[in-house]
Amino acid sequence: MKITFHGAAKTVTGSQHLLEVNGKRILLDCGLFQGKRKEAFELNRSGFCDGKSLDCLILSHAHIDHSGNIPCLVRNGFKGDIICTSATRDLCAVMLMDSAHIQEQDVAFTNKLRRRKQQREFEPLYSKEDVVVAMDQFIGMSYNRRREILPGVHLTLTDAGHMLGSANVILDIHDREKDRELRLVFSGDIGRPDIPIIKDPAVLGEGADILIMESTYGNRLHPPYPESEKELERVVNETYRRGGSLLIPAFAVGRTQQLVYSLHKLFLERDIPAMPIYVDSPLATRVTDIFRLHPETYDQEIREFLLRDNQGNPFGFDTLRYTQTVQDSKELNFLREPAIIISASGMMEGGRILHHLRNRISDPKNTILVTGWQAPNTLGRRIVEGAETVKIFGEEFVLRAKVEVLTGFSGHADRDGLLAWAGAMQKKPGRTFVVHGEEDAALALAESLKADLGFPRVEIPEPQQSFEV
Repeated sequence: MKITFHGAAKTVTGSQHLLEVNGKRILLDCGLFQGKRKEAFELNRSGFCDGKSLDCLILSHAHIDHSGNIPCLVRNGFKGDIICTSATRDLCAVMLMDSAHIQEQDVAFTNKLRRRKQQREFEPLYSKEDVVVAMDQFIGMSYNRRREILPGVHLTLTDAGHMLGSANVILDIHDREKDRELRLVFSGDIGRPDIPIIKDPAVLGEGADILIMESTYGNRLHPPYPESEKELERVVNETYRRGGSLLIPAFAVGRTQQLVYSLHKLFLERDIPAMPIYVDSPLATRVTDIFRLHPETYDQEIREFLLRDNQGNPFGFDTLRYTQTVQDSKELNFLREPAIIISASGMMEGGRILHHLRNRISDPKNTILVTGWQAPNTLGRRIVEGAETVKIFGEEFVLRAKVEVLTGFSGHADRDGLLAWAGAMQKKPGRTFVVHGEEDAALALAESLKADLGFPRVEIPEPQQSFEV
């Protein structure tokens, strides 16, 4: 049996891990590479995108760094099943279409410039039509329902607690070549216990023979979630008193819904003023509708909240508005009173948040609240690191707005959470591969797995590296 790490090796993007067993090829995730635009473009073009040789794709969750290359895979000949939870399938239907739309727009803009220079024009990695074709191959699967997906390979999905529909992947395999039974666990992205809306990560008590484990926050700790909500309250009130606007760049899936729910609670408790709150992201609006369709994923806290709140909707309340059109979004530029604007993208690399930053980044009354991890070489990372000036749409802007960072809203487990998740395994994996983390985070987690938990063999794969297991 062989595993090859085609992405998310010493980085957090482009999750793609190829498992070869019993003459079959199974791909775990098929994500887009993100970061420096030119570098990411080349990686996505040249990365693992040959679909003809694959038999099956198992998708841990819908985030684009895990799912975003699926239409390319299908375009290049993949005909097999794409297996995930039903909620992940629903999210991919809107997220992949949004990804295709952004690619088509970006390529159209780039080609306009290239035509002027008489250079060869590009094509998007995939189109909306490719997404439509790919969606026909998705198969929704419930948590904790074991099924044979290929001869000698049984799949079980358990709740990873990271976002709506996220899953740990458990493969029980009869390796015919060596006549042995073994269990491979792929963590996907591991969530945090005690954060609202979705359930806590499932405990994998039986353990594994082989573990592929994420390490995004393998060297860092998050503050407790209630402290983060108090910090959110502080940031809102301080910005309001300055007469400014609060800009929150947020991922459309998960983070936006968390923030809306937290603001809803603060509003009901009268801990923040009744100021206008806008969710200015068409994708976030569509995703929020999908959240409403999957109450089976809600945790006990939000179920009790629904019983207490007479509005009956955790993602909508009196001062909240979801913008619907481009014109609605443009109107926000003319706001003169304090307001909160939540908009994508979370790393500030595209989307409507760029227009709001352009109009407000140089006013010290305003606040930019960063609530998620920012990849290297992104606008978000430069803002967090305190750059004096930043470029937005090719123009230079002085950063005078106050910048606040709250990591407590992260949907990823921190170092202690990752160790608690792995430490709950009764059977320690004989081989552990640490992926989906920058090199320092992966190294730190690997050392902790060995020193604190006694895992015998922990490795950090290089990109494209293969292992016989």
